[in-house]
Amino acid sequence: MNVLETEWWTLLVPNEWWAESEEDTILVGDRDDVGCIEISTLHKEQGGFGSAELNSLSQEESPEVSNWSSVRVGDFSGIQGAFTEDDAAIREWYVANGAMLLYITYSCDSENSGLDDAAVDEILGTLAVSAHGAGPD
Repeated sequence: MNVLETEWWTLLVPNEWWAESEEDTILVGDRDDVGCIEISTLHKEQGGFGSAELNSLSQEESPEVSNWSSVRVGDFSGIQGAFTEDDAAIREWYVANGAMLLYITYSCDSENSGLDDAAVDEILGTLAVSAHGAGPD
């Protein structure tokens, strides 16, 4: 396992996966080129992200998802959903910890749908707020 550390959060990445930073997004993919996780970090100036705000944001930004469910990944909680579009299977998460929101997607070819689900869930389960990311909330 390798530790991926950003300014705000950390994640354990198995040796069979790679990670890199691309502009404001962190990419984590499996070495078999089955799929890729993308993680974007957003911050609020004041207050934290509540469930109503996550629901509203997800409806606005991800209308393709028809069914959202509650989820906890590591130190973050929020909602997750999935859909298929243009031969791609896509999973999305809107998860928060205080004033920090992570927007996470996992995508792969629809023919590989479900193949990496257990590994992706295990990886995301290691998400932890870093010492820098922990605010006064």
